[in-house]
Amino acid sequence: MSELIDQSELQSRAARLVEAARKAGADACDAIAVTGVSLSVDVREGKVEETERAEGDDVTLRVFVGKRTAAVSANRLDDPASLAERAVAMAKVAPEDPYAGLADQDLLVKEFPELELLDTKEMTAEDLTQIALEAEAAGLEVEGVTKSGGAGASWRLAGVVLATSHGFQGSYMSSRYGMSMTAVAGEGTGMERDYDFDSRTYYEDLEAPAEIGRRAGERAVRRLNPNKLSTRTANVIYESRAARSILGHLVGAINGAAIARKTSFLKDRMGEAVFAPGIQVVDDPFKRRGAATRPFDGEGTRAERLDVIEDGVLRHWFLDGASARELGLTPNGRAHRSGSGTSPGATNVTLMPGEKSLEELMAEAGQGLLVTDLIGHGVNGLTGDYSRGAAGFWFENGQIVEAVSEITIAGNLKDMFARLVPGSDLDNRYSAATPSVMIEGMALAGS
Repeated sequence: MSELIDQSELQSRAARLVEAARKAGADACDAIAVTGVSLSVDVREGKVEETERAEGDDVTLRVFVGKRTAAVSANRLDDPASLAERAVAMAKVAPEDPYAGLADQDLLVKEFPELELLDTKEMTAEDLTQIALEAEAAGLEVEGVTKSGGAGASWRLAGVVLATSHGFQGSYMSSRYGMSMTAVAGEGTGMERDYDFDSRTYYEDLEAPAEIGRRAGERAVRRLNPNKLSTRTANVIYESRAARSILGHLVGAINGAAIARKTSFLKDRMGEAVFAPGIQVVDDPFKRRGAATRPFDGEGTRAERLDVIEDGVLRHWFLDGASARELGLTPNGRAHRSGSGTSPGATNVTLMPGEKSLEELMAEAGQGLLVTDLIGHGVNGLTGDYSRGAAGFWFENGQIVEAVSEITIAGNLKDMFARLVPGSDLDNRYSAATPSVMIEGMALAGS
């Protein structure tokens, strides 16, 4: 399968751009070359709705002239000299950025770790069609499911090369396989829908399509005939799928760029207890078959596992070169390429599990709301104020009583983090991995 992407050609493109930029007058530069092949199939009611294959190439050259920088991108590299000259001319008239520059040479990756990023199993449209049809059929077999909202399967192969003018050159290839199914239950205005999905680096790790479809169907049926809750304060449990958003808010709040701009509600909390004692959050760029595993970051900087939250205490920001310079800190290999430059971010970030299952959390809470679906993006990153639409199930005596919907959950993330209790059911498949979590005393706005 790897012959679909010629890494040597990617390396040549990046090297030619770097050489051309130096000749054009750049003091420093880097070039990233990315290519990919993807294939996806969508089915509905037993028939293929769409098959899409895409192949793409992109090169981006970033140049530095003193503290001025500019970047240009192209899909083809017919004339590296012309592209480099344009980038240098743009940089010469750009405003100065005191934090611009390549990564320090001492921080560059010298030895590349062996990582399981690439599965050599190539998929055909027929393979993906069969997966999607099997998932859909299993969902439709669930009693109470009235129709399919569609099912899909996908495969992607990508190659990346980064080269810099101070001697770094690194490359890697990665694969990704996925599937999903959406089921609809009920009729007319009483219809409810839900879904299930899976996405993995290695095909052999994917769940069975029939399992994905069955769970999608069962989730849709469970949501039938929802009631509304009256406004109240209640214990809230986020199932692991919904809890990933809570982890995402933490990731955004400890982004080095937000800290440097002073737009994070955690900007003054380094070294302080943000969560309860015992809570651990780790970020691991070398996680086995992880969705965000990589041998180097967007600047070629070496990275290591970070204990971001250690025993409840905040220990690290996510830093790329620019944000680290602005904050007077050392980059920690969390640079992501974004358009003309880099931005800091997480890799494989995990809220480590606790000791109690979801059922035990519900039993401990007694009564409350089990959140299975969130709506909207009502979070203020500066203050931590939180307000999200939600649906799920009301439980009493640790047992689900009824489906509920049209609820708003409100609070402040500082308080929510401090009261968060993780369950034991860690869903470790995605780049943001969490178990279910319980947060006591949330404000619910209902009917």
